Amino acid sequence: MNLHSLNQDSPHQPYSEQSRAAMELINSITGVDEEGRSRQRILTFAARRYASAIERNGQDYDALYNWALVLQESADNVSPDSTSPSKDALLEEACKKYDEATHLCPTLHDAFYNWAIAISDRAKMRGRTKEAEELWKQATKNYEKAVQLNWNSPQALNNWGLALQELSAIVPAREKQTIVKTAISKFRAAIQLQFDFHRAIYNLGTVLYGLAEDTLRTGGTGNIKDVSPNELYSQSAIYIAAAHALKPNYSVYSSALRLVRSMLPLPYLKVGYLTAPPVGRPLAPHSDWKRSQFFLNHDVLQKLNIGGEQIQTSPSTLGRSGSTLNGDRTIKVEIPDIVSVSACADLTLPPGAGLCIDTIHGPIFLVADSWDALDGWLDAIRLVYTIYARGKNEVLAGIITG
Repeated sequence: MNLHSLNQDSPHQPYSEQSRAAMELINSITGVDEEGRSRQRILTFAARRYASAIERNGQDYDALYNWALVLQESADNVSPDSTSPSKDALLEEACKKYDEATHLCPTLHDAFYNWAIAISDRAKMRGRTKEAEELWKQATKNYEKAVQLNWNSPQALNNWGLALQELSAIVPAREKQTIVKTAISKFRAAIQLQFDFHRAIYNLGTVLYGLAEDTLRTGGTGNIKDVSPNELYSQSAIYIAAAHALKPNYSVYSSALRLVRSMLPLPYLKVGYLTAPPVGRPLAPHSDWKRSQFFLNHDVLQKLNIGGEQIQTSPSTLGRSGSTLNGDRTIKVEIPDIVSVSACADLTLPPGAGLCIDTIHGPIFLVADSWDALDGWLDAIRLVYTIYARGKNEVLAGIITG
């Protein structure tokens, strides 16, 4: 092996001032236990390799990115009360490397994502301070950039929602609701990319619960379109119940479910209004469509309409053939029959937020009261179907009928 190749591969060559500062931080980590020390030795070796690579080529954004990852992971090996080095100093150094890497390669979406995590970790150390607020804002911008560069990233959307949720707890009250609603949209987008993403489902439930608490405390904005606290609590319970059904062994979900289960319209998961055509006449004139209550449980979406009255009835009074026991035909969608659920805009539908449920028997069209209400129906139906598809139907049934 010649001298040139030795110099290229050697991790011990002199470092620039900037690299030396980062290496000093890395070298001062001792680890809290033997496993941590072993892990840190590997990370330190990797850091030397990346530092050497950058000394050879300052434009090596991959080396900068990987070095940032090493610094970030090393921060996990430092106890929170350590001062030499501090967890924050390591994360700050990691952020500098991510910044450099993304300047050299602005499309490095993984760098923006991990950079946002590092910033979030720094923000968490600062409580509800102005400094924390600025860091949370930076984190949300980086998550936004990561999603712009890689839209198919439910985890980035979920983390973006969490960062917004944290930010909403710090900002002035007048800014809070807008940020919370944006957080809701991020969690919802994450779920739409991955229907069984239980963390995002649970997080959406918690942010809706918080919004319900705020609305109850402040009385809302006075806008007639405001969703009532009770409706928000009920929506929150749907997502928490769904998260629990998907992951019954998660104690956090179980505890949350105990808190919110009574807020569900038991023995249903969801009850609300939809406008529907007469049974068997999907192309009926708009004037013939009627707004009625529907319920959704673990195995069916069905109209609540017996004898022309809206009533709260139990599933046991309903026949399996799409008709009630008194012979009146009614709209009914069996969950296993669903192929897809989507929003739709079609001139054959009455004005409003159109809902298309495609089934093995053909499509069923309904209209929600508003686009916000439609989001709730879309999520609820998709979640129930996902729970059914994952074989967790009995868990959900136990929640709403047990």
